Amino acid sequence: MRRQLAALGWRAVLAAVLVCGIGLLPWLTRTDPALTVLKARSAERAPTPEVLADIRAQLGLDQGPFHLVGQWLGGLWRGDAGRSWLSGGEVTPAVLQALGVSLLLMAVALAVATGTAGLVCARTLWLGAHRRLDGRRATGSGSAVLAALPEFLTASVLATVVGVQLGWLPALGWYGPQWTVLPALALGLPAGAVVGRLLDDLLPGAFAEPWALAAAARGLPGRSIARQAVRRCLPGLLPNLGLFVVGLTGGAVAVEQIFDIPGLGRTTLQAALAQDLPVLQAGTLALLLLAAAATALAALAARLLVGPALRDGALTSLHRPTPPARRILPCVYGGLLLGVVAFGLPRDPLALDTGRRLRPPSWTHPFGTDALGRDLLARVAHGALDTLLLALAIGAATLLTGVVLGLLPRLSGPLVDTVNAVPPVLLALLVTAVAGSGSATPALAVGAVAWAPLAAHTSALLRQERAALHVTATRGLGANRRYLLRHELLPAVLPPVTRHALLRLPGIALALASLAFLGLGAQPPSPEWGLLLAENQPYAERAPWAVLAPAAVLALLGAFAVSAAGGVRRPRRARPHRSEAAPEQPSPTRELAETR
Repeated sequence: MRRQLAALGWRAVLAAVLVCGIGLLPWLTRTDPALTVLKARSAERAPTPEVLADIRAQLGLDQGPFHLVGQWLGGLWRGDAGRSWLSGGEVTPAVLQALGVSLLLMAVALAVATGTAGLVCARTLWLGAHRRLDGRRATGSGSAVLAALPEFLTASVLATVVGVQLGWLPALGWYGPQWTVLPALALGLPAGAVVGRLLDDLLPGAFAEPWALAAAARGLPGRSIARQAVRRCLPGLLPNLGLFVVGLTGGAVAVEQIFDIPGLGRTTLQAALAQDLPVLQAGTLALLLLAAAATALAALAARLLVGPALRDGALTSLHRPTPPARRILPCVYGGLLLGVVAFGLPRDPLALDTGRRLRPPSWTHPFGTDALGRDLLARVAHGALDTLLLALAIGAATLLTGVVLGLLPRLSGPLVDTVNAVPPVLLALLVTAVAGSGSATPALAVGAVAWAPLAAHTSALLRQERAALHVTATRGLGANRRYLLRHELLPAVLPPVTRHALLRLPGIALALASLAFLGLGAQPPSPEWGLLLAENQPYAERAPWAVLAPAAVLALLGAFAVSAAGGVRRPRRARPHRSEAAPEQPSPTRELAETR
């Protein structure tokens, strides 16, 4: 009970710091909030001193930021989140309406993600149910390509092709159930591919457990065994599923922008750009509460699925030594990626030729040209240096941070919930306010949130691994904490978390691309991949190759990351040094502690 109260207090402190920091946003950026509000209300009106003074008097800006934050917090206890600085309307009904829209979209997107994850795991489930796995793993190239597709690009293609050209479904607005299909597909397909890969990574260990062998020997249907295998793997994924719920609600800014959906992410973005602090604070608080609720439900569901085995230390480990993965696929994908970079680097990415605007692929321009006649192969290759190196650096830093904080769940749990509740766009604005605008701003914003799923994954796997039978037996034989961490826990947890980090490597590049798409990342004429997609997206219908070229390279990066992740596996157990075990442990007992 004391631990739960401490965690609750830690969450409350983090939420208060974040909400109060948002209230200080205009003063941190050293901008005049009256001028920003005037431009948002009427861009044609001249910002005379009299007009600005009148706005300051209306909003109470002369009383200082701390008075405004205290006044907003005082009204919050009565359910009053203030009035919008732009429209003058009440904030609470508007935010609740936007939250309802986002929750409905999130529910449909989760259904799409669930179906996609099922398709990704279908082969492993069928092989495991019929006892034909034999250490084989699915390559996952198709799911990697699907996970690497940018959400805003998928949304643009669906809106243009399915909504406009074919006319099968409505493309813009939010007026009924039909309007949820296309945005839910754009959000759910990449998320389902990531979840499916994580689940597919755990399933072979579940099918190799004694209960699965006994069930097959008894003649139980393979469908029942597969269903129980999924149930066995879910507790290790539920924390990440909770993060996906919040991410699909508040992080769907680009998709909501494209489909003109009045959701919470878009509402929060518009409030952040216009510095409408009451709406921004209320939207952020709603996301924080949603994150806390999703985390609590995920933890409760994990306890119900595992049962008393987690408390009694009677679980078996899902992470076993696996056979070497095929090395030909990473070589093929890596070779193609290096080939694109090698052929494009000698070309000039900034050379303009307006006479060759939007030319299709040819021998002269293998990827075609963009709206200014620039060679797309050159721009993709030169952009790869910035995008790939930056994504690799962020991925390595987030892996290290996620593992370290995942080993400290009491500290990282509330921090993960708070960080994940903040949309990357809003965090980019906050980073810009503190550190200033520049090329490092998107990297800082993405790196500040990318570690959270890895920390949640580490904590979930570590919790189950500590309850494994062999760890309980080794602890009972006198092994100390250092021995358990080095020889039992980390060897079991690090390989799946590293594969998770590699799987998210294209996602880091996509997050940088999304910020560029929304105007918060690299600026022209930089050949950064996100900026390439943003610049060429308006010409997707007329010149699809202008968008498909950078998107295909991103998909190639995803396939390479997932195929390379298959080579990250748990090493074979080695005999530890005598000094690392308990000194009083005799030789036969030590041999038992080294085996499972």
